[in-house]
Amino acid sequence: MCYSRTGILRVVGLDSALALVIAIVVIILTGERFPIVLAICLIYSNVIGGLGHLLIPATWQGFSRLRPPFPWIARGGVLVLNALGGMLIAGGICVLLRLYSPASYWTEFLVNVKLVLLLTVVSGLAITVYESLRAKLEQTTLALRTRELERERALKLATEARLASLESRIHPHFLFNALNSISALIRRDPERAESLLDRMAALLRFSLDSRQGGLVPLSREMKIVKDYLEIERARFGARLRYAIEVPREFDDLRVPPLSIQTLVENSVKYVICTSLSGGEITVRAEERDGALRIEVIDSGPGFEADSAPSGHGIENVRERLAALFGEGAGLISGRTGDSAFVRITVPQTMAERTAVPA
Repeated sequence: MCYSRTGILRVVGLDSALALVIAIVVIILTGERFPIVLAICLIYSNVIGGLGHLLIPATWQGFSRLRPPFPWIARGGVLVLNALGGMLIAGGICVLLRLYSPASYWTEFLVNVKLVLLLTVVSGLAITVYESLRAKLEQTTLALRTRELERERALKLATEARLASLESRIHPHFLFNALNSISALIRRDPERAESLLDRMAALLRFSLDSRQGGLVPLSREMKIVKDYLEIERARFGARLRYAIEVPREFDDLRVPPLSIQTLVENSVKYVICTSLSGGEITVRAEERDGALRIEVIDSGPGFEADSAPSGHGIENVRERLAALFGEGAGLISGRTGDSAFVRITVPQTMAERTAVPA
């Protein structure tokens, strides 16, 4: 059986503390010399205690297989044998160290046997109860940790499944609208259609790659936004006017893929499509309080983001933000002057500023 250095020191410390207490009591009652009494108590306590720490772990577990009350009877017998054996060894050591004479060996044995038996049995049972409670506490703690890990793993899997479900609803809808925009140009302007197909290929590649991770660099997202707007402008012409005001120093900040594109697509659908004169769309970004704030502003009447129905693009973005960041992210809508806006807030950390090739 292997014992660590820390465990051995703990045993010696406990046994020595008990020896000191017994020595003080004996000196008070008998008036014997302190050094001799303390030395004898230290020898007895450490020999009997050390022997007990070897015997108890080796035998206690086997007794638990017996039917009650035999486990406690067997353990009591081990404690008695431990006390008697330890006394015989400790007495021999005391004789060798000349703490008392060989002639008084058995006298000392008979004088001390009752007290040693009492202390050994009481301390042994106390240690047994303590170790039993500690073992149960460790088992309970381990069970709770295991359950917590399982819960976190289940939550992670559920979140990943939720994100995959949301993205599966976003990608086909996005690609369908983009293909419609290109198809309108095939007969009228084949060269322009071919150019836009290249953009479409980039959009398709991005939509497939975005399934591999939860976040993408802002620069890649804004490229997709611009490609999408160029494809839609081929369909709407001068009716679609847009501006992108995103500082280059934000390129490496991270956002959910197709999140800004979804907001832009919403503006195209409800502002550009519904007006003969078209409208304007502006994308702006700023960093505030450790978070990236992105606004999609249009010339439409606006709407209440909180009232977006389930499955709507805006609601999908909100759910994805919640799944990825919890309460740290948000999506709101409102009006400023003659314009309406939708703003998303994405928390950023230093780890999320790592550049990723576009």
